[in-house]
Amino acid sequence: MKTIDVCLTPELLHLYQVEDKVVVVVDILRATSCMTTAIAYGVQSMIPVATVEECYNWQRKGFLVAAERNGEKVNGFDFGNSPFSYMDKNLRGKSIVFTTTNGTLAISKAKKAKQLVVGSFLNLSAVVNFLNEQAEDILVVCAGWKGKFNLEDTIFAGAVAERLTARFTAACDSTLAAISLYHAAKNNLEGFLANSSHVQRLARLNIHEDVAFCLKTDQFDVVPGLEGDQLVKIF
Repeated sequence: MKTIDVCLTPELLHLYQVEDKVVVVVDILRATSCMTTAIAYGVQSMIPVATVEECYNWQRKGFLVAAERNGEKVNGFDFGNSPFSYMDKNLRGKSIVFTTTNGTLAISKAKKAKQLVVGSFLNLSAVVNFLNEQAEDILVVCAGWKGKFNLEDTIFAGAVAERLTARFTAACDSTLAAISLYHAAKNNLEGFLANSSHVQRLARLNIHEDVAFCLKTDQFDVVPGLEGDQLVKIF
């Protein structure tokens, strides 16, 4: 039987072999929610980069660029890390270079995967449907916060794992823990996460609507996947 595993933070990714797996990178608040929203609204591609310096280099080439650090938009760039920024019909068909504190770094660390996709609550069912068609084992990589564990990404991993139990078996206890967290949180995600570190961090920045939106389930029926250095719609 195929397996599903959960890497609770990119700092643990060296313990996993990704080359023969389908990897789902998740950064609920807010990178992969932004990527999903952008692709759903017609952005042609999102180009994830690990550093602000790389974003500057792309900007010099004339690209639209988005950058976030510590929850805030980096000065001098076109966009930050709010999904609402990408609901603009003028962005249809465009490519946007994107760097964030956690999500794009997790993608850079996992990019050797046989197939890398990004997931969020916004496209949960689409991700599950895509994974159900895959022949490889699955690894969900939680972006966390600066290398540390966080709740929201792990809860999403549990939601994915629970929906795949008919065809995939848990590879280790992190998967079982993620499923347990999801069961505890699923009936009231916002309430469960109200005191979590990143929700509190965003609240101090007066970012509330983004959090509520990113915790909505199945708003979009798309799966962004990495082709070369770009995330495009693959499902």
